[in-house]
Amino acid sequence: MRDYALELEKRIKFIQTLLKESGASGIVFGNSGGKDSALVGILCKKACADTVGIMMPCQSARNFGSDMEDGGAIAKQFSIENRTLDLSAVKALYINLLSGITTLNDAAVSNLAPRLRMIAVYGVAAAENRLVAGTGNRSERYMGYFTKWGDGACDFNPIADLTVGEVYDFLRFLNAPKSIIEKAPSAGLFEGQTDEQEMGVTYASIDRFLLTGETNSGDRAIIDRYHQRSAHKRKMPAVYEEINE
Repeated sequence: MRDYALELEKRIKFIQTLLKESGASGIVFGNSGGKDSALVGILCKKACADTVGIMMPCQSARNFGSDMEDGGAIAKQFSIENRTLDLSAVKALYINLLSGITTLNDAAVSNLAPRLRMIAVYGVAAAENRLVAGTGNRSERYMGYFTKWGDGACDFNPIADLTVGEVYDFLRFLNAPKSIIEKAPSAGLFEGQTDEQEMGVTYASIDRFLLTGETNSGDRAIIDRYHQRSAHKRKMPAVYEEINE
């Protein structure tokens, strides 16, 4: 297990160094009420007093229920400024507009909310000279379980090297609310959605593979498939370059 007292110290220094180098005066992050945003919010607040969390519910009942409650609990316990922006009407507008030029499938509709949230977070960042903190963990990144140009976008990410299990361990060390630690991970993209159910593999199995290289053959096939087909998400866009021979 990691030395989380030392991890806390190192990550605070990392964030403070980035702020100094960038000339930014604060930090903003999407406060989803989930484990990752909770940990990022706590780390950023400890590194920078001027840290703001933005809760952005978008149509999903869970967004307006437990996610709002847990996001509020984190903000209250760790004295993080918290703002709320309901994106439901904006998503409905985009669906209506896009339906006029194409036929939307489930993937297109599901990815709207994460991208709209990032538009909002970067809007706040630009208006208030803030850096945008990313909230993706190592397990999600390996699987490509994030939206390109949505929750995958950020100026920095203080937890990208942590597996899901390590995120939970860190939250326990920080005495985060049990409700966040105990609820099933979900991107809240549609009603009843959970990460593990959608992927068909548990985070425990993914973490075991990342940390030891071991897992059962069935899970390994799923992990390899997700990793391979999401390779484009972990790369910068391809650009044309003139090659002088």
